[in-house]
Formats: sequence, C-alpha cells, structure tokens
Amino acid sequence: MTIANSQKITAWEDITAAVNNFHLAALLGWQDVAQRYRRSSVGAFWLTINMGVLIGALGLIFGTIFRSPMSEFLPFICVGLIMWGYFSQLINEGCLSFISNTETMLQLPLPFFTYVLRTWWRNSIILFHNIVIFPIVLLLFGKFMGWTALLVFPAFVLVSLNLLWMMVVLAVVCTRYRDLTQIIQNVMQVGMYVTPIMWQPHQLPADKSMLMLDLNPFYHLISVVREPLLGQTGTALNWGVVAGMAIIGWIIALLFLNRYRSRITYWL
Repeated sequence: MTIANSQKITAWEDITAAVNNFHLAALLGWQDVAQRYRRSSVGAFWLTINMGVLIGALGLIFGTIFRSPMSEFLPFICVGLIMWGYFSQLINEGCLSFISNTETMLQLPLPFFTYVLRTWWRNSIILFHNIVIFPIVLLLFGKFMGWTALLVFPAFVLVSLNLLWMMVVLAVVCTRYRDLTQIIQNVMQVGMYVTPIMWQPHQLPADKSMLMLDLNPFYHLISVVREPLLGQTGTALNWGVVAGMAIIGWIIALLFLNRYRSRITYWL
C-alpha cells in the first residue's frame, strides 16, 4: 500500500490498525529507551535516580516552607512530580510525534497513530521505572498502600486515554505550525506551578479554588491517580471530569484527524 492510498483511510481505521498492531509501537518505544541508555550499567534507572533526588530535595524544601508534616507531604509531592513529569513529557513529545518520524512516515504506510502510541509507550516505560520510588517513600515513614490503591489501574487507563487524544490533536497542529511546540512547552512549565504538585489543595485560599482546582484539567488528571495511592478515592468531580474529557476529547480528536490526516505528509 502506498502513501497516497494510505491517506484515503479514515481516522478510525488508522487508530484501529495501530491498536491492532500495538506490538510494533511497543517495540519501537522500547528501542528508544534502550538506545538512549545503551552501554550504561544502570540503564533507564538513571531516570529513577534523578527523579528520586528531585523528590527528596523539593520535598524537603517545600515541606519546610509550608510547614507540612514530612510523612504527609513527601508522598504527596512524590506522586505529583512523577505524574507531572509523565504528563509534560507526553504532551511535549506528542507535539513532535510526526515531525520526529518524518523519514519513516514518508517511506512506510504505517498508521499515523502508531507514532503517537510509540511516544506514549516510551514514556510509560519511564513512568513504570519512576513509580517504584513511591513505595520506598511510604516505607520510610512506615506507611502502606490500602485497597484504594487498586483504583489506580482504571485511573491510569482514563488518564492515558486523555493524554492520547491530546497528543493526536497536538501532533497534527504542531506539524502544521512548528512554533506552537515552544508555546506548549511554556504552557506546561507554567502549568506545574498552578497545579497542586508542590503545594497542597488545602493551602489554597477558598476564593482561588475554582480557578486553580475545579477548572484545572491537570488537577483532575493527577487527583484520580494520586488520591488512591494516598489512601483516598478522589472526588466524584475528579472522576467525572476525567471521564467526560476522555469522551469529548476523543470525539474531537477523531474528527480532527479525519479531516487533516491526508495533509500531514505534505506538512512534514
């Protein structure tokens, strides 16, 4: 099948074909990580070490500034930093999912969604390396995860669905408008400070909670993962917003990709 013929398929067919051949995206994503740390004795666990140092340093600094009990604040900031790193890397690299695979896309008629899945899987591998820090932090304070931690599995599925549709839309738009990539990176940098990552929601003045919490999609995305790990379930609003975003977002992404899919290779 030629590139010209592959451009005639719908967005749904493209995504379905990519999912059915997920092993290809998984293999490419794994090779990306392996290539980055080839000849390193520690390998991808350097990322875990770096993240652990960052969590320890920022936890000590901000925990002291906010006068929060370290046994409460360090697990909170631990999950927050790990998940925010996952979000920001996926969104920033998602902008380049097509651009960074230009040569392959122009030569092989692979589903376009395969390149998005490749980016998602590569960063998910890194997330799985980093998340091992959390139980270590809990053990330092003699804490253990409860049954609510099982909610992290459906939460991760919902979060991934949201991040994937965002990546699809951004990959298309940033292929056409290259400067938008820098804007997205700046937005994510600012987003880290307006989202409760290094500060806790109860420390926010009541009159600011709607703007920085209820209307902040990243707060809900992090909460459905973080709260179960910290022994809570997350609010109905958190789960409702995340589920609603996934449904509406994928409708938009499918319409978007269906309309512009045939133009992507001409923009590369």
